[in-house]
Parts: sequence; C-alpha cells; structure tokens
Amino acid sequence: MLESIVLHDFRCFAQAGFHPAAGLNLLSAPNASGKSSMLEAICVLLRLQSPRAGSLGETVRRGTAGFSLRGRLGQRELVCHYSSAEGRRLVLDDVAQRKSDEYLANGLVAFFSNEDIELVRGTSSKRRRFLDFLGSQCDAGYLKHLRAYERALRSRNFLLKEGPHRGRELVAYDGPLIAAGKYLADVRAVLSRELEPLVAKFVRQISPRGEATAVRHERSGGVDLGAALAASAAEERRLRQTVVGPHRDDVALELDGAAASTFASEGQQRTLTLALRLAQAELIGTRRGSPPVYLLDDIFGELDTERRRRLLAALPADSQRILTTTTWQWLEDGGEAAHWTIADGAIRAGA
Repeated sequence: MLESIVLHDFRCFAQAGFHPAAGLNLLSAPNASGKSSMLEAICVLLRLQSPRAGSLGETVRRGTAGFSLRGRLGQRELVCHYSSAEGRRLVLDDVAQRKSDEYLANGLVAFFSNEDIELVRGTSSKRRRFLDFLGSQCDAGYLKHLRAYERALRSRNFLLKEGPHRGRELVAYDGPLIAAGKYLADVRAVLSRELEPLVAKFVRQISPRGEATAVRHERSGGVDLGAALAASAAEERRLRQTVVGPHRDDVALELDGAAASTFASEGQQRTLTLALRLAQAELIGTRRGSPPVYLLDDIFGELDTERRRRLLAALPADSQRILTTTTWQWLEDGGEAAHWTIADGAIRAGA
C-alpha cells in the first residue's frame, strides 16, 4: 500500500503531501485543481513513467528546474528526482540507485483515465503501450529487452536514413533487434492470451448485455523476425525505416465477432476499455502475488449510473483504490471510503 507521497514542483504543485488510506479513497475537487496530477505523480513515483506525458520533463512545474517525489510504500521509501540538467535520480531506502531494476520491483500500478477509450478507437501505438505497461510489471526481463530493442531500432533506422551505402553496418544491428524483438513478441502473445478470459469476465460484470469478446495479439513480421526483415529489405530501402517488428505489433479487439473499433457503440467501447484495464490489473496482481494500486482518474462522468455501480463493484476490496471526480453526489454509498479534496494546492480530508 502507498502510505504517503510528497511532491515538490510537480505539475501545478509547488509542494503537497498525500497520505491515502489502505482501502477506498475518494478525491473530489473542481477541474484544473490538480486531481489528475496527483494520480500522475503516484504513477511516476512507483513506475517512473507518466500515463499522460511522453517525457518526465513535461511534468516539471513551470518556471522550475525539476521535480522531486518522495513516498513510502509499505516498508520501503522511494525517491525520484528529475531535472533537465541531470536527468532522473533514484533513491531506495536512502541508497542511490544506478539502475531502476530494484526500484521498480516494489510498486505496482493500474491506471484508468478517460483517454483509455483510445485503446479501442486509437492507433496501434496505444495498445502496444498498454502491453508494455503490463509486461514491465509482470515479466522481470521485459524492460531490459524493450530498451535493447529500442536502441537497436534507433540505430538501424538511422543507418537506413543514411542510405544504401550503410548496408554492411545495418547487418550488425539485425542480431540484437531479432533477439530482443522475439522476446517482446513472445511475452506479448502470452499476456494477450491470459488477458482474454479476464476481459470477457469483466465485460460480463460491467455490461448488462455481456457481449462475447476476443483479444488477439498480432505479431508484426510473424514468428520468424529474421526472415521477415530479409523479405522487407526492398521496402526498408524505399521507406528508409524498419517496417516489421514489435514496434509495429497490434492487439485485435472484438465484440460479438466484430471489430470493436468499427462496429461497437460508444457504451460498448467504454465497457471494453474498462474491462481491459481491470483485466490488466488482475493479471498484474496474479503474476506478482499482490494487487496493484488502482488509480482511476475522473472516468465516472462518462459512464451511466449502472456502469458506475458495476465498475465500483468490480474493484477488488483488498486493494488500495484512489478515485477522482468533480463530485460524488451520484454515489449512494461510499462504504468505509476516505474522502479527500484539494484546496489552495493542498490535499485535505473532506466530508
């Protein structure tokens, strides 16, 4: 459980502290008050990546050089500093960390937002990022292989842009690209298979109709990436970029046998989106032996009353849940929830 987090110069917060309860936490405040930024800070502290920004530099408070996040997760103290001059610095239990592996072994996160609808409607990059966020928390080697693949891909694409005279150098990156790419694709395929029955379960829980679902990993280049690279050589020379591999993977999502992006209603798409996130969270908990921290960022306004009720019921009672919205007037019974609000840049206990 996240026991505390202290922010310095993160987004709109000059300084703020938050001490969430172990169970359900309801954070209500007007728009543009910092609700989303608080959940984003928790995600950055625990997973070192923002669900809203492409880089940590975008989260630094305007006019400042960097941010600092400090938190306590169970018996561990985590600190993440970032500045444009020095980059990222990590401290775990007062010990500076040269690598992020041991740091990331502690915090688990499931993040829900309104933008998640793009998992169904959007480009394949959204679904790859979904799998990467899952893989990084479920598989010990995933991040290492993802970084290796990205390095090889950048180098390879640089040489392709230089022109055909760099062909001999290009071959040197094929081995690392294929090895890391096969690892990533294999893990993604397994995770997709494990997700499918969980997504089906949560669609039945959230939707009155309970549509049949399918989740299928689509591997760019097939099972033999080396052969696919060789076969695409002419296309690579023409486009001057690597055209097959895990950076082109996708996940096919279907409802009642039809593509969810094309044939599903908005209500069905939102149900599928929630089911994907709930399935992701449950799979993280199953793989790691404890549930992640559930962060739900202002998603209830887009749901009808029945779906709101069903979603709340689907969140595991033994997990820490932090939910934000502008108002909880629609919530008939918050149970033993801890209520919070934001006023003058500070998190305060609310009624």
